[in-house]
Amino acid sequence: MQQLLAKHQFIYIVISGLYGTSVLAQSSGPQLEITATGSQESMQSILTPNKILQGDELLNKLGSTLGATLANELGVSATGYGAGSSRPVIRGLEGARVQILQNGLSVGDVSNISQDHAVGNNMQNAHQVEILRGAAALLYGSGSSGGLVNVVNDRILTNLPDRPTGAINTSYETVNNGRAGAVEVDSAFGSLAIHVDTAINNANNYQIPGYANQNGPNQEWSINPGAPQSVPYSGKLPNSWSNQNNLGAGISYIGSTGYTGVSVERLNNNYGIPTPDGGFINQSQNRYDLQHQTRDPFEGFSSFKFSAANSNYNHTEFANTGEAASVWKNIANEARLELAHNPVLGWKGIFGAQVTTASLNATEVGTGSYAIVPPTKTNSNALFWIEEGKWGPLQGNLGLRYNSVFQNPNTGTTLEQQTTDNGGSTPLITLQNRQFNLMSYSAGGLWNFMQGHGIGVAYTVSQRAPTAQELYSYGAHESTATFDIGNPTLNKETSHNLEINIQKTSGLMRGKASAYANRFNNYIYGYYTGLYIPTSANFSVVTAQQAAATIKGIEGELSYNWNQSGLAGRIFGDASQGSFDAGGNLPLQPAPRLGAEIAHQKNGWLANASYIYSYQQNRLASWEVGPAPSYNLVNAGLSYTERVKDINWTIYLNMKNLLNQQIRYATTPMAVRLFAPQPGRSFMMGLRGTF
Repeated sequence: MQQLLAKHQFIYIVISGLYGTSVLAQSSGPQLEITATGSQESMQSILTPNKILQGDELLNKLGSTLGATLANELGVSATGYGAGSSRPVIRGLEGARVQILQNGLSVGDVSNISQDHAVGNNMQNAHQVEILRGAAALLYGSGSSGGLVNVVNDRILTNLPDRPTGAINTSYETVNNGRAGAVEVDSAFGSLAIHVDTAINNANNYQIPGYANQNGPNQEWSINPGAPQSVPYSGKLPNSWSNQNNLGAGISYIGSTGYTGVSVERLNNNYGIPTPDGGFINQSQNRYDLQHQTRDPFEGFSSFKFSAANSNYNHTEFANTGEAASVWKNIANEARLELAHNPVLGWKGIFGAQVTTASLNATEVGTGSYAIVPPTKTNSNALFWIEEGKWGPLQGNLGLRYNSVFQNPNTGTTLEQQTTDNGGSTPLITLQNRQFNLMSYSAGGLWNFMQGHGIGVAYTVSQRAPTAQELYSYGAHESTATFDIGNPTLNKETSHNLEINIQKTSGLMRGKASAYANRFNNYIYGYYTGLYIPTSANFSVVTAQQAAATIKGIEGELSYNWNQSGLAGRIFGDASQGSFDAGGNLPLQPAPRLGAEIAHQKNGWLANASYIYSYQQNRLASWEVGPAPSYNLVNAGLSYTERVKDINWTIYLNMKNLLNQQIRYATTPMAVRLFAPQPGRSFMMGLRGTF
């Protein structure tokens, strides 16, 4: 009974009010605004999202996964684990260092544990995707040193529609015989606002240029000692299929002083894992949300917000024979409260509290033993406070967050030692409860030295508690071809990020450039020991370790008339490099890139084309096999919109990888990068209508 109550008695509050980044955000408006969802790029604030994908730009870049959608954004790469699973990599950081949100709430999946675990959302119904860094990270959690990504689908409406509205979208893609469709409708009945959406996206194995093996069909790669592997496929890449569908609904009461809403979602995602051993995953998730806001609740405060979310996630991993191998379950509850106060001496801001609980359970089918990670409960309690102010040409922000994180594994779990190639055994670890007290803070400023021109600086200290996987893993992991061993004595990870930015935010010609250095104390990583397990397909033994590390990088873009009618253009580039302070490179680091885009918009027509050159990545960790090859990526799009009666109809053609290049991301683990390139040349034709 207590477990049942614990599952259903949850509170969660959304920070819908300060989405943003550091001083990288464009800041030129005459007034400082804190927006409700961060959805309007025109509301210029230091805490505005660094990047917002929406409208035609989002539709042109939309992929089946979050990582594929964001893979070519400034400072963002992707893990690229086939068509079904891909997370964003921000400035060389991924996993637990990049938090994924849905409508401002944690997505509640297990995608941060392993790259073969898909993010628990469906991109077909996304209205916009926001990339956030810097001070705003302190609103959502400690340790998001890479940044945050928020997927907005507006399932809980905050305003009454004055008439029924909605959208319909359907498309076909050639590279994988992909068929996708999505429908959503908003309406109002008195003071009640109703939202319903559904989407489906089915795709077969995708076509690849050349051969699956990097360097051709005769190449054998030894990603583990004594076990050279080859996948000499051409044409369709095995186990690269993906089938997704979801159904969501929301209802909210809209009053004169605020709103209260609830929503529910069912998500299913079945996809292949294109490693040499193959296999596939069947994923599902039920999600329930509650949101409430009261405007001007009492004197001195402009808003009170309360939100709650419960997600019940599970997936089953199957071998290439179709036999179920393991079942993963994660039940997550979150509760947040926030208060936004009125301006005081030029400062306005938000403070609040957050409570998070998660219960992870992964078991082997048949034996009932744990799978990789023993059952673990994670609890987190936090207090946060963010302020920003404006005084003439100067803007500034301050942030503070305290987190107390408890990791409680099932200490009665019997760990299964394995015999290594040297005749010894894998080192045994002692499961133990851990508590981490985390203090993170941020300060930033922007000087608008002339209209539309600014120079900014931001300094953020972010502390992260080790994840359950980093602490307690002890088992074979097929998708990475490793035997993972955690370290229950790991210390908290601390990042010190300093960023300097210059920007021009007005006129036809705009631009920004930034340089940053992110220094880590106790950076947590998986170290390849050189040992392997002969009885587990020669999987390499990988242990969780810590070391001092630094990531340095630069980013920049220059645009002309971008996202406006007529001719527009943009050039951009980014580069980062991570290294251990004692010598050697961090694993899974993105390659430097240069790119250009051109677009023309007039009389319902929109045409665009982009080119990206990604350099060869040969700065690999000592245990990585490479290099990751360079590539040229050319994408293009053409659409026409015509209003027929009350519906805006758009017919569109999106063309990707027109040069049919072999693309292998340096941010993808060797088990996939060496044997599974990204899709080849693709044409997507579609029709969408909005009313």
